[in-house]
Amino acid sequence: MSTETSTETVTRLLQRQILPIDRDTDVFPLYVDLEDVKLDTDRFDVGGDKAAKDLNNAAIRQSTSTGRKLHPDQIRSRTALRLEPSQLLSFGTYFNAFPASYWRRHTIVTEVELTVHVTGAGSSVTVYKSMARGHSQRVESATVEGDAGTFTFSLPLKPFVDGGWYWYDVVAGDHGCTVEGAEWTAQVPADRAEHGTVDVCITTMLPDMSAQLLGQLGSTEELQPYLDTVFVMDQGKDKVTDSEYFAPAKAGLGDKLRVLVQGNLGGSGGYARGQLESVRKGTATYAMMMDDDVVCEPEGVIRAVTFGDLAKRPTIVGGHMFNLYSRSQLHSFGEIVQPWRFWWQTRLDGYSQWDLGARNLRSSRWLHKRADVDFNGWFMCVIPRVVLEEVGLSLPVFIKWDDSEFGLRAKAAGYPTVSFPGAAVWHVPWTDKNDGVDWQSYFHQRNRFIAALLHSPYERGGRMVRESLNHQVKHLASLQYSTAELRHLALEDILRGPHALHGELGTKLAEINAFRKQFSDAQLVADRDDLPPVRRKKPPKKGKSDIEIPGRLSTMVAAGLAPLRQLRPVREMSREFPEAELPAMDSAWYNLVKYDSAVVSMNDGSSVALYQRDPELYRDLLKRTIAIHRRFHREWPQLAQQYRDALGEITSPETWEKTFAPWTEGEDA
Repeated sequence: MSTETSTETVTRLLQRQILPIDRDTDVFPLYVDLEDVKLDTDRFDVGGDKAAKDLNNAAIRQSTSTGRKLHPDQIRSRTALRLEPSQLLSFGTYFNAFPASYWRRHTIVTEVELTVHVTGAGSSVTVYKSMARGHSQRVESATVEGDAGTFTFSLPLKPFVDGGWYWYDVVAGDHGCTVEGAEWTAQVPADRAEHGTVDVCITTMLPDMSAQLLGQLGSTEELQPYLDTVFVMDQGKDKVTDSEYFAPAKAGLGDKLRVLVQGNLGGSGGYARGQLESVRKGTATYAMMMDDDVVCEPEGVIRAVTFGDLAKRPTIVGGHMFNLYSRSQLHSFGEIVQPWRFWWQTRLDGYSQWDLGARNLRSSRWLHKRADVDFNGWFMCVIPRVVLEEVGLSLPVFIKWDDSEFGLRAKAAGYPTVSFPGAAVWHVPWTDKNDGVDWQSYFHQRNRFIAALLHSPYERGGRMVRESLNHQVKHLASLQYSTAELRHLALEDILRGPHALHGELGTKLAEINAFRKQFSDAQLVADRDDLPPVRRKKPPKKGKSDIEIPGRLSTMVAAGLAPLRQLRPVREMSREFPEAELPAMDSAWYNLVKYDSAVVSMNDGSSVALYQRDPELYRDLLKRTIAIHRRFHREWPQLAQQYRDALGEITSPETWEKTFAPWTEGEDA
């Protein structure tokens, strides 16, 4: 019997040149780039001086764009672009540069071929590469000598161990040119020739946006072979099937679409249902979590699946998130969970809210170092079915931390996550939400603690308990009593243990909303005139304005005095009239602590609330806050063991099946 292994290989398409589907000029910088390269200063040249680093960070944020524009008519098709005579244009962009370091680190691919198709005599194509520190190098070039040319470049991935990209620039000839298309391909083993398929899992309470997303998925011809099933977990009062956009979306997806109606079990309950259906069905290679309120770049789904197919080991492949309202702005280029604080954040040497329309990829040094992450948000995240089968489904936590906890759980089991450049959606940014102080504050607090109990490497959770205490005092001093109460309730519920999570998945939100109604800071008012006007007996001290941001020393003094001030009697006039009116951007704690009452607007700009100081409630909450944090510090090791012992059971398909039983019993097999 022969023991020889097959060395047969086939050509596999990794990535193709694409252009915006809708010709939206706001997103052009993500596909093509007319700007020059103006690389920022290397951080090693800046050094460790704090003032120098602060100055450099400010300089990095400055726009280098000259405002050059591509005319929409220059886009001839999804893959073809027309250049004017002598025009220079770079495809070294988010969607068209090749993220070589990610392929080098995580896949079996060792060399790629770039093939570029150009028409237009005298036009030239030049290939570049960058290194992890951002500097670029010319690799090879070619010129069209007749009317058209097809150029192929062999490009090794060996130099990209720490970071770097490949891309190509085009200069049109005297009569212009058209870049008809470009493909990045690789020779792969024959057993990797076929692409995988994906079950898309969408959890929704927004029927119109969900139906429009389904329409995007169904109308993209190239995507159809990659789709196994599109699951929509409809958890809202208004059904996606009633949307005016649903019928054409259903026509596009056909039998691949399944709408599953169930109660509102939050994002984790919706995604877990999709994961369960995908695992039980067992026909798709991957399950992809996708938010309902996103605009998708369909090509990103294909790229994520392709990357997963060629990964060295089963790998979670996540997409990035761009700002739906500022469409060239990248929310984050890779997120980690900081182990000591146990909080999600952009990687330490990265930046958030990065506008690629202001400073392009080739000019942004930090974007060339490979970003290694702990997890990827479930606004777009492809999970291999084998990973779900081994590590379990989503944690039953309604919303918040389900995605990050799953990433940490998978990582501990040997399955990495890659936030993959070139796969992305547009989504409402977190900065436009108020979820740190509204009803969601309960889930932020409870689920962060649960995730830390499960995965923190520190015996007592590192800084978790102390930071939670500090935040509680801050909310109390800021007159945000509903927030403080919800966060306290979250800690009490954690102490009930992990086995209570499934039972309250469908009831906790209603309990929270009913509980919040008793607090004035939680009672949102759409019309400002429904609240009393601002009046106060004494004017502001020395006429100081709340728009001024205090210095470090002033902030420390304010933090020390704020808890003591809350014990003073309330100014009588403040019970009838608010003492100030603070826009959301100016409602930081160091401003709120000055007042006995204030009208505060919400981050989304839709409403205001009346904050009123209550010394008696403050004393009661502070006493309970100190007591429960002492208990957490004392009992952390035992509580952590309790949650870790139960993790396998509460995330198992069998336990989730029981939770879904009210909506699945009686369904056809």
